[in-house]
Amino acid sequence: MTDIVISQAKQSDSLEYDIETAVKERYEAGARQQQPSLCCPTEYAGNYLEILPEEIIAKDYGCGDPTRYVNEGETVVDLGSGAGKNCYILAQKLGAKGKIIGVDFNDEMLSLARKYQSEIASKLGYHNTEFVKGKIQDLKLNLAKVQNWLQNNPINSLEVMSSYETECDRLRSQEPLIADNSVDVVISNCVLNLVRPQDKQQLFAEIFRVLKRGGRAVISDIVCDEDPTPAILNDPELWSGCISGAFREDMFLKMFESAGFYGIEILKREEQPWQVVDGIEFRSMTVRAYKGKEGECWDRKQAIIYKGPWKQVQDDDGHTFCRGERMAVCDKTYQILTSCCSPYSQDIIPVPPYENIPLEEAEAFSCKNKAIRHARETKGSEYNLTDTSNDCCSPGECC
Repeated sequence: MTDIVISQAKQSDSLEYDIETAVKERYEAGARQQQPSLCCPTEYAGNYLEILPEEIIAKDYGCGDPTRYVNEGETVVDLGSGAGKNCYILAQKLGAKGKIIGVDFNDEMLSLARKYQSEIASKLGYHNTEFVKGKIQDLKLNLAKVQNWLQNNPINSLEVMSSYETECDRLRSQEPLIADNSVDVVISNCVLNLVRPQDKQQLFAEIFRVLKRGGRAVISDIVCDEDPTPAILNDPELWSGCISGAFREDMFLKMFESAGFYGIEILKREEQPWQVVDGIEFRSMTVRAYKGKEGECWDRKQAIIYKGPWKQVQDDDGHTFCRGERMAVCDKTYQILTSCCSPYSQDIIPVPPYENIPLEEAEAFSCKNKAIRHARETKGSEYNLTDTSNDCCSPGECC
């Protein structure tokens, strides 16, 4: 776990208030009456707000627009979906074949989001939204089912408490709220900072767990340029106001890295801070990160050429790619770097082998930090073709 999260977790253990209670009460109030102080000014792409009820727009609180990075037909989870604005924007973008699942812990917000489901579905001609109750740091536990169990089994003894814990474990295992490897995109808009510091490592692990291989997280959140002071951390208003739990901006990206993501990039960072408290700047930042670099390495004689402009670059697995050189890579890395949806593809020239090597016939590849592949490896040692039929010059032109 990163230093800032450890530091915040230790300090939160001695707080005189409960972070979850402070956040819950603030957002319950925000569901009943608009709270302008809870949101950053945000411009959304397209005209997707036109069909949304004014109540949804007024009572939804965010700091960015992760919806613009989602594509038609995908399955998406929105962490801390609140009044449902981002979900209803995506309902339009995803189309009838896509699906958006909003996860929230707050009953008031869930009620507000569900209030307009039928109306939005009628306007669109299809229904592709679902709002479920859960904690975003524990996406396996369906809290609606937990509530139903508690209504029939009130906890009044240690024995019932043990049964309750057993039931929660059963639900996580047999009836998870969001299954492993089941969604294409996880989005969130100004919510991760509201999670208790001691739960943030688990939060990123859960985001990673539910994504399919090749899936991505697109997160807009509040970050700070310095560690929050003890005074900030001990202010419940600043906690529920998206300040105290803000990630230090460099650590925000490292949380994705620690969870196993690759291709982590800042899509947008607001130049001007949203708020400044005790000399610390708090601003909105949107980050995208991909899942899928885990797995074995097989040699199919592929290479890649990094275009530049940097002399050399390093990926999340420590591979170094030198500008203009044919760099040896395993099949897994080759696919990551060159696929159409790759965050790297615009900077990479793929060099496939002259003869395809089936994956089942490939040998194990020893990934090195910097390995140049000779052209003969890609073409094959027996390659001896001579072909001068492709004339680069048209008749009458000078080459």
